[in-house]
Amino acid sequence: MNGVFKNLPKLGIRPAIDGRRNGVRESLEDQTMGMAKAVAELISSTLRHATGEPVECVIADTTIGGVAEAAACAEKFARENVGVSLTVTPCWCYGSETMDMDPLMPKAVWGFNGTERPGAVYLAAVLAAHNQKGLPAFGIYGSEVQDGSDRTIPDDVRDKILRFVRAGIAVATMRGRSYLSMGAVSMGIAGSIVDADFFQRYLGMRTEYIDMSEFQRRLQLSIYDPVEYEKALAWTLANCKEGFDPNGDKSSDPARKRWEWETSVKMCLIARDLMVGNPRLAELGYIEESCGHHAIAAGFQGQRQWTDFMPNGDFMETMLNTSFDWNGPRQPLILATENDCLNGVGMLFGNLLTARAQIFSDVRTYWSPDAIKRVSGHVVEGAAAGGLIHLINSGATCLDGAGEMTIDNKPGIKPFWEVTEDDQRRSLEATRFCQADHGYFRGGGWSTDFMTRGGMPVTMTRLSLVAGVGPVLQIAEGETVALPERVHDILDQRTSPTWPTTWFAPRLTGEGPFKSVYKVMAAWGANHGAISYGHIGADLMALAAMLRIPVAMHNVEDEAIFRPSAWAMFGMDPEGADFRACQTFGPLYG
Repeated sequence: MNGVFKNLPKLGIRPAIDGRRNGVRESLEDQTMGMAKAVAELISSTLRHATGEPVECVIADTTIGGVAEAAACAEKFARENVGVSLTVTPCWCYGSETMDMDPLMPKAVWGFNGTERPGAVYLAAVLAAHNQKGLPAFGIYGSEVQDGSDRTIPDDVRDKILRFVRAGIAVATMRGRSYLSMGAVSMGIAGSIVDADFFQRYLGMRTEYIDMSEFQRRLQLSIYDPVEYEKALAWTLANCKEGFDPNGDKSSDPARKRWEWETSVKMCLIARDLMVGNPRLAELGYIEESCGHHAIAAGFQGQRQWTDFMPNGDFMETMLNTSFDWNGPRQPLILATENDCLNGVGMLFGNLLTARAQIFSDVRTYWSPDAIKRVSGHVVEGAAAGGLIHLINSGATCLDGAGEMTIDNKPGIKPFWEVTEDDQRRSLEATRFCQADHGYFRGGGWSTDFMTRGGMPVTMTRLSLVAGVGPVLQIAEGETVALPERVHDILDQRTSPTWPTTWFAPRLTGEGPFKSVYKVMAAWGANHGAISYGHIGADLMALAAMLRIPVAMHNVEDEAIFRPSAWAMFGMDPEGADFRACQTFGPLYG
């Protein structure tokens, strides 16, 4: 879709071997290289980038028995744009002579669990070297002994390899790309204070900044593709059905509403072009503008300097975050409401791990079962028995968030390359575009309104910056809940009924903040949350460890947690050990 996603990072596979010649090394060549080829086949046939392209693998030209071959492998990886490193071996090797020494590359080692040769011994030895040298690596070791002739990858090993590579590719994809701040701080929201130091040191990203007056310049000078604009406007007017207008006798007249639609569509094109560029602009004479800001994520301030006199950014944020538009299915962009860059980063994490559109929401209200019964007469049960969190926001909730797509006969959000015409139609039919509440948005605009279908597994995250600690991640897995329409309307009418709603029931564990839904709400680190389809908490925790971002709150099962082996050296309390390890090793990029 855009130049930001050219030259995608690859997985580098390092087959390490016992360097002793005259019989030992020669007897292990086929098995060792076979492990590397089996991993390459697993990855390339299973994992895709957020662009939809398969993750490519690069295997060292030879097995690695010593430092000279390790150096040759590193040179090849540098030429091939390898961003993640996985060492595989069935045998003893020379630890510090064969290890990957790149300080910026996420790395793991798979030691074959067999009795013929001590792969586990090398795994332990090389992980000790990684820990001693301050180069954390993930250790992978199967729970069951395999025969030396067995070329299969056991399920537990497969799961860890895939988790490591998913997270590692996400880390490598962010590096060198940009966050684009469109505007500045919105209404004093701390998450929209864009901290360039955080982006640089923890994510390896640039921060780019423009004033919202750049939107005005491009609107006034028509710096957008006029042909695509006409196509986008026609599609919008045909498919985006207007909903409730809350403004009564202060509602905009038909001519003003038409202008708001036209301006909202133009804002979509302008924001996209600002993020990723558009070669069509060069053809129109705007060469500099055609380049974009190489942004993998962005945020729009909106309130209040823009929205007090211009249409809000809701339609723009919704459509760019959605996995389809007037051009059909396409890779969703990441665009945060109110320029909350920290929630934008949470959305970016989810998108890179799942290749799916992300939901941006206010974490608005905790509804207890008693409160729901008091105002509606309805008794909640099942997943909602402990109460619900009302997730709602005027802006960047993608149309995919309606849950009108189907995965295994259940509501879901698909990667864009699986989105069908029927998926698009159903998502649009379930959505109404309501006139913006002029109490909030004096310049008007169009807010998306739907209720997410129930039964969808989701993960809510929040990245926060804490003085003296740095970035901290919170994770809550759970599911969406569908309330009866009458009950939803009663609850929804008490807040902002022209905005999209997701009723969220976090999975409770009986411990800490997950003792109750109320405690989850009370412990949440900010007013916004990023919601991703699927239970991806373990992937997020692996990703956070790679970046040295501690996780302060989660409900991920212990068996699924996968972190570098060094974390076990920081004590037996996992959360405390995570904080200590992240503090000790420091941000990935210094």
